Amino acid sequence: MKIHPMPPLNSLVAFESAARHLSFTLAAEELHVTQGAISRQVRCLESYLGKPLFERANRRVNLTAMGQRYAQAVRQSLIDIAGVTDDVRSWQGTHQLTVATTSAMASLWLLPKITEFQRDYEDIELRIVATEQIRDLSRVESDLALFYCRTPPTSMRATTLFYEEVFPVCSPEYLEQHGPFNELEMLLDCTLLSLEDADQDWMSWRQWFSQVGAEIRPPRRRLNINSYSMLVQSAIMGQGMALGWSQLVDDYLERGQLVRPIETVLRTEARFCLLEHSDAPNNRRGIRAFQEWLSKTIPKEVGDLGLA
Repeated sequence: MKIHPMPPLNSLVAFESAARHLSFTLAAEELHVTQGAISRQVRCLESYLGKPLFERANRRVNLTAMGQRYAQAVRQSLIDIAGVTDDVRSWQGTHQLTVATTSAMASLWLLPKITEFQRDYEDIELRIVATEQIRDLSRVESDLALFYCRTPPTSMRATTLFYEEVFPVCSPEYLEQHGPFNELEMLLDCTLLSLEDADQDWMSWRQWFSQVGAEIRPPRRRLNINSYSMLVQSAIMGQGMALGWSQLVDDYLERGQLVRPIETVLRTEARFCLLEHSDAPNNRRGIRAFQEWLSKTIPKEVGDLGLA
């Protein structure tokens, strides 16, 4: 809904200063403009309102009754705006941190670990922003990003967190009902839970079978889902067989909600990375704290945390 009526905003600032000082000259000095500019802005506001705000006599000005009422409202409104503005600007302060990542990596990997970060760095205020496409990072206001990359963007500094390891997973109930699976090709008789998104950089079942050297034929059934975190939940509920990424599904494997029906695992040169804008400073307290926390969180045998 449009805010209406809205007075000329520059005139409000000039009027508030003049009303506080009861002097156009002092208002001009405060705002670094001429006394004539203050006078013009006040007359513009009075013309818009259709009522005088000042009584002018003998080079002195006093507020009218309406001017006093209006000055109080304008002053409080400007104070409120200044306070909110300060809050917004401080969001990018040295103790603030915005991390962009996919909804899958946020829900399956980052959020389960956030309690540890908050415990270790109580003074850092963390904000997590979900965005699904790595190409959209240029339009997202963030300090750091966590993304799965086959090829990291050349415009960003990339630090490898861990390399890609992909293997089939399903619920224990699904394995009991449809297994055991003694050969890779037997998986094609299952319902394959497939990530459906033409822009996704993630590996497909067809690519996985091809790279592990299995015979490729159309699966008996497929269930297409456009969210990886939803796909994992579908596997947990026993609705089919999914591709699991190491680190993302490890917690579910440890809790027994998912199992590996076959031991075959594909390791590739793709990786999960910490990304930073090339022109962004990396000496801020929040950024350093998050990098330190990652180095303690990820086992050294999993990720090298070295610049890629």
